[in-house]
Amino acid sequence: MKLLMFQARRFRFKTFLKTLADADDRDVEEDLADVAVIFVHAEPEDEGRRSKVLTTTLKNTKWLANKRGLKRIVLHSFTHLSSSKAEPDFARTFLEDLAARLRSTGYEVWTTPFGYTCEWDLSVHGESIAKVFKTL
Repeated sequence: MKLLMFQARRFRFKTFLKTLADADDRDVEEDLADVAVIFVHAEPEDEGRRSKVLTTTLKNTKWLANKRGLKRIVLHSFTHLSSSKAEPDFARTFLEDLAARLRSTGYEVWTTPFGYTCEWDLSVHGESIAKVFKTL
């Protein structure tokens, strides 16, 4: 699992191109302020250690959000952090479960549409803690 995490002043995303044939047809655009943006890249080995990776991803996400008191989180499937990629069904359900766990602890959570590339605008705070990369 690879995570690229940001404390953002603003994150706007809009669906651009459907990349998975079985993805629901969607046209989505959101413009959010004061949000933790988490780019998630699932790898094949994550499937065999799902519970541990989910718990660690959850802790890292909350840690980053709580450093700035952010209660809003965007999860984005970003398969550009490694050449090794998990199966789409694993990545999709992982993000759904991560979102549900975050919501159950009081966070507002958005997920970018799975199976789409998105255009986005990202404005990140300047401190070094506002930009974090993790390999789990």
